[in-house]
Amino acid sequence: MTVVRSALIQTYGSMSMDENVERQINLIGQAAEKGAQITCLQELATGPYFCQVQDPTFYSFAEPVPDGPTIRRMQELAKKHTMVLIVPVYEEEQTGVYYNTAAVIDADGSYLGKYRKTHLPQVQGFWEKFYFRPGNLGYPVFQTQYATIGVYICYDRHFPEGARALGLNGAEIVYIPSATSRGLSMHLWKIEQVSHAIANGYWVGTINRIGKEPLGDNDFYGTSYFVNARGEIVAEASDTAEEVLVADLDLEKNREVRNVWQFYRDRRPDLYSPLVER
Repeated sequence: MTVVRSALIQTYGSMSMDENVERQINLIGQAAEKGAQITCLQELATGPYFCQVQDPTFYSFAEPVPDGPTIRRMQELAKKHTMVLIVPVYEEEQTGVYYNTAAVIDADGSYLGKYRKTHLPQVQGFWEKFYFRPGNLGYPVFQTQYATIGVYICYDRHFPEGARALGLNGAEIVYIPSATSRGLSMHLWKIEQVSHAIANGYWVGTINRIGKEPLGDNDFYGTSYFVNARGEIVAEASDTAEEVLVADLDLEKNREVRNVWQFYRDRRPDLYSPLVER
């Protein structure tokens, strides 16, 4: 049996990048005290969810990945705690070219790579196309010291194609950091991501922010959780409070479920090409 102890950090975002980074570092320390081997931070962890407004002032939150100050500090932390870190930040590729990105750092502090958010909303309170270009790195998975992991980010969860690609690429755990508010899509929170875990035979760890931030009316409802390949939620956080949610993930559960639900065997990719022609 291969068991990985993982943590999800759900918190709020302030208007100070330095303050947010220090808060995340403190919470990572709490995860380490609980024995977490893999820890994922929330979407755009170094800032407020600034996409509630369209303001070029927030371009200042962008930084290079992996050569920016946040990722360098997180590499030091990963090495200190022998912990894999998934660190979502606002990435600057060059001046005027920005992405919603998650960096993956191995337990020895080495930078393994990044995922750039593929699907971007552009609706009231979620003006992401004002800030980001769509991701262009596909759906990489990362072989860490403890597990093979993938990342999907927030709005991506509405699109099953990338979730399937991560499974086909070998992900054992998929982390989905998010910033999602109470309202129209709230009832989907425990449908779509649970469905990704079932359809693809892997663990999902998904994170949401909490509360209202200074920039808008979005009321983030927390409820971060871990769900296994059978669709069972094994740990769930509060809907209002900051929390470091920790759970033990038995990776053998993936094999157990896939041996019963043979979705990979019974796929028909020879018939799916019309899906990408429309």
